[in-house]
Amino acid sequence: MLLGSAGGLSLVSGVTHALAPTTIATFVISGLTLGVLAALVGRSVDRLGDRLGATGTGVLQGGLGNLPELFFSIFALRARLVVVVQAAIVGSILGNLLLVLGAAFVVGGVRHGVQRFSAEAARNAALLLSLAVAILVVPTVSSHLTVPAGRHERALSDVAAVVLLAVLVLASVWSWRASRRQDPAATEEVAEVLGEAQRPSERPSKRWPLPLALGMLVAASLLAALVSDWFVTALAHSLVELHVGQSFAGLVIVAIAGNAVEHVVGVSLAAQNRMDYALSAILQSPIQIAFGLLPALVLLSYAIGGSPLTLVLPPLDLIVLVLGTVVTVIVVFDGESNWLEGVVLIGLYVTIAPAFWWG
Repeated sequence: MLLGSAGGLSLVSGVTHALAPTTIATFVISGLTLGVLAALVGRSVDRLGDRLGATGTGVLQGGLGNLPELFFSIFALRARLVVVVQAAIVGSILGNLLLVLGAAFVVGGVRHGVQRFSAEAARNAALLLSLAVAILVVPTVSSHLTVPAGRHERALSDVAAVVLLAVLVLASVWSWRASRRQDPAATEEVAEVLGEAQRPSERPSKRWPLPLALGMLVAASLLAALVSDWFVTALAHSLVELHVGQSFAGLVIVAIAGNAVEHVVGVSLAAQNRMDYALSAILQSPIQIAFGLLPALVLLSYAIGGSPLTLVLPPLDLIVLVLGTVVTVIVVFDGESNWLEGVVLIGLYVTIAPAFWWG
């Protein structure tokens, strides 16, 4: 069904782009298409991970899961829409931390009361997110203060980008070693809870053949690159017609459209009282964006052309990112959640979003 939807929407998106490349209809259709293609990329990565185990899946998801967002950002930078790219990255992080995590807590809390999850895993995720935000503070504050480092924001951003990528590599190594120490019986029990543990005779039928998984990944990635170009072409004109600022478009529209499938998965897992998996699905995306996608774009912007990208964020973007991260860390640190905590997270997101409507 996902493959059919991706193919059909890609065809419709191509037709609308050919007939009217700068209309609102093309903007909406290509945005929906990009979201579905992102889901197909994720599904292909998961199927490839079936053959590599949990660690291999994590590595693939970290490296390939954000390909649609990467393509969109590249074309947006070439079109000199730096504000949209920065806002989309901040919006993707905040959308997961506040809107999606809050919705998961509300849905899960209403259905199951107080829910519990691994406090250690939540603290590790909170530590990484706090580090990422702290690193972003340094070039941004240096640029807006009258200090010597403020005159070297590009060099400072490059250093910070390298540090973020290095931490991502080390965190992947740590996760790989931790997964090797897991009790095999516990791993099998986890698989049974997820409905993934089957008799040996049944497992091959659940796997995609390797050529199919690779083919789907390549095809979905190529289509995502193509549709991203169409989406950016329509975006600039649609913002003018809709009287929507670039900041709001990136923070809310682009961020939610690009991560819609991940949002549904996280909330669905919480509704089933699988909070460890819900938290993992929701928090891994902002971690990958902060430590992988963002620094990669900073370094790639030398070769992309158009406008360069640095880690110097607009002050309001940085402030709301710090606020969202701090509140999320406080909420998840005890390893428990309820619907009131979800309301708090959603309330903060609903307050932040209108602040970007005027740019």
